[in-house]
Amino acid sequence: MRLLRLRSATPSPTQRGVRMAEVSAEARIGAPAEKVWAQLTDWPAYGEWNATHTSFPSGGPEPLEVGATFQENMRLMNFPAEVEWTVEELEPARVLAIRGKGPMGVTVATRYTLTPDGTATTVRIDGEFTGAAVSLMAGKLKDSGTAALQESLRKLDGLVT
Repeated sequence: MRLLRLRSATPSPTQRGVRMAEVSAEARIGAPAEKVWAQLTDWPAYGEWNATHTSFPSGGPEPLEVGATFQENMRLMNFPAEVEWTVEELEPARVLAIRGKGPMGVTVATRYTLTPDGTATTVRIDGEFTGAAVSLMAGKLKDSGTAALQESLRKLDGLVT
């Protein structure tokens, strides 16, 4: 796996004065997009590669479709969090975008983008945290989120190559 880009934006105010923190990471994984997608959406094995995941109390989104909702228990910055997710965008083997409500009124968004690259796939993960509480922990969120994305991509690569 070759890490191509890693970007973490400095938290900035949104139009309503609510704080936002963004993180993203991208890597080239030596497997076709369909194989990467199969691992990415294998809900029972999700925790094998996703560094923040601890459990799906009621299972992953089944069926996987726009509008599907699911709960996920996560751990970020060494704190447990439960997020109520909704699938916002879905293009099998290409895009999965989810948005959810987490603790303290924080909205969390995650977007997985897979781009075929010959026999490999470029995988990009974008994350966004929005809400008043973000301003209190933006720097730590950025650092912890960036590290989690890097670790997740390394683990995903190890499972599919």
